[in-house]
Amino acid sequence: MIKVTLTKSYSNEVASVKATMAALGLKKIGQSKTFEETPANMGQLRKVAYLVKIEQA
Repeated sequence: MIKVTLTKSYSNEVASVKATMAALGLKKIGQSKTFEETPANMGQLRKVAYLVKIEQA
């Protein structure tokens, strides 16, 4: 399991980044969620890595 925390705003990002963040369910800065380490989730997190903090849970 990995813990993902939103650290930066994505309001000025392109639509694909906004859609990825909506799919991850992260809306507010400081909000955290845990995810399984599946290839699909890791691909999404790699795309938005500059906006989130990723750590092992």
